[in-house]
Amino acid sequence: MPTYEYVCQSCGHEFEQFQSMNDAPLKKCPACGKPRLKRLVGGGAGLIFKGSGFYITDYKNKPAKKEGGETKPAAPAAKPSEAKPAASGGESKPAPPPKK
Repeated sequence: MPTYEYVCQSCGHEFEQFQSMNDAPLKKCPACGKPRLKRLVGGGAGLIFKGSGFYITDYKNKPAKKEGGETKPAAPAAKPSEAKPAASGGESKPAPPPKK
């Protein structure tokens, strides 16, 4: 159910009202009692997700299951310090230009 914004054209009182889309707009101002309310066009509250499945933490790596109900831990990612060194221990040289 959306929240509608209203303003009284008589006293200037502004307020929000939570009501169904099928409900008729309010007419009587709760502050002054005069039937001069006008429903304003609002931008809305935006999209609100409720429940699980919307966060990056909901998709963590879970341990893989082996046959027989046992679990084995997921393989850790390779660390940059464990990366293989370059083939030549020295500086790298640019490739020679192609021959014609």
